Amino acid sequence: MGTSYTAPTNPDWWREPIERTEIVWITLAFSWCLFMFVWMIAWHWIGNQNMRNEAYTTTPEKYAKHLADQAAKYAVRKDKSMPNEDVIAPPPGGDVYLAGQQWQWRPILELQKGKTYRLHLSSLDVGHGFSLQPENINFQVYPGYEQVLNLTPNKSGQFSIACGEYCGGVNAMGHHTMLGRIYVKE
Repeated sequence: MGTSYTAPTNPDWWREPIERTEIVWITLAFSWCLFMFVWMIAWHWIGNQNMRNEAYTTTPEKYAKHLADQAAKYAVRKDKSMPNEDVIAPPPGGDVYLAGQQWQWRPILELQKGKTYRLHLSSLDVGHGFSLQPENINFQVYPGYEQVLNLTPNKSGQFSIACGEYCGGVNAMGHHTMLGRIYVKE
């Protein structure tokens, strides 16, 4: 048998019988691949790491109206670090709207620990990434689509929202400043 640089000594090498040890290793490798394939599909359903969400079509105008209505009903104060942004404290069990828009996530939310909310996510301009830190919850958010997920905060504190998608093409000067905030109270 030659190397990969020289021609094989037996031009019909593929017709030679496979040795028993090679058959064992091929069988083990194939079995492992099949197991992992089935396990990945099963883990999607039985694992607790995947958030279940719904998606709907919308328009940026309709979604902006939901944001304005929410601010009119549930605004509690202006945020000290972002004085132009309202802090919204919606009632538990209700719908909460959060929008990505160059270069911010708005509004700032104030939620209660242990209570469930229906969080609606959409974009008003271009595709954005919703990354809730430090919880490692990530979604892609696009204009024209509204994602809804059930969110039950289990820790109190301040959580940051960052944009995980390069959202601006040539004019992405403010992408690194695209942040939002969620406060969770006891």
